Amino acid sequence: MNKPHRIAVKIGSNVLTRADGTLDVTRMSCLVDQVADLRRSGIEVIMISSGAVASGRSELRHLPLAEMDEVGERQLFSAVGQAKLIDRYYELFREHGLHVGQVLTMKENFSSPLHCQNQKNCISVMLHNGVVPIVNENDTVAITELMFTDNDELSGLIAEMMEVDALIILSNIDGIYDGNPAQPGAKVIREVAPGKDLSEYIQSTKSGAGRGGMVTKYNIARQVANHGIAVTIANGKRDGVLTDLILHPEKDVVCTRFLCG
Repeated sequence: MNKPHRIAVKIGSNVLTRADGTLDVTRMSCLVDQVADLRRSGIEVIMISSGAVASGRSELRHLPLAEMDEVGERQLFSAVGQAKLIDRYYELFREHGLHVGQVLTMKENFSSPLHCQNQKNCISVMLHNGVVPIVNENDTVAITELMFTDNDELSGLIAEMMEVDALIILSNIDGIYDGNPAQPGAKVIREVAPGKDLSEYIQSTKSGAGRGGMVTKYNIARQVANHGIAVTIANGKRDGVLTDLILHPEKDVVCTRFLCG
């Protein structure tokens, strides 16, 4: 991967949280360190970060909560968890002398040219002033019919809107496998040429704290790559994954790359 000017990095819930749903601060710190390294090398980074709902759920797990429906639970957990998540990012980036800004959005904002342009202006002014944008869906007010499939979909829309050079989707596995990742002999598909159909290899199951799965990642990656943006699916739990992918390509990180159409 040639050194880009601007990238979008999507970080999944399964990367940011432990098995019990609590924030994995060590992993967050490692990722923040890498983003800071990229910033110091002159690369603009837009983060699309999951983890709010899982973080809020773990924060309130010991309280005797009133009975709620699924929408109410999501609103409560995301409201509490988003505050916790952005506060942690704020503290970690401050150690590097970097400022962060929160952008909460909804799917309907991308269907309105005025709202879409306003979002673009907001993120652009952050980047031009050295602030790292951290984008997430506004789950506190979004309703099921108008929600993104997951933050993979959001990351694709942000990547295209902000005309990034590359989108990196960080999951808890190394990429798309040619079989069941849990079975011996399964290998990561390293490159996906334009028009190549991998649907036979994609499992529809979802795991852990995330709302999406590899199906969405694959569909979004193909769509974004067809718009001329390089896309990589990689393991966010691998130490140094971002800096190795961008700054040290000679290390040949195991991942799945979608070549631009």
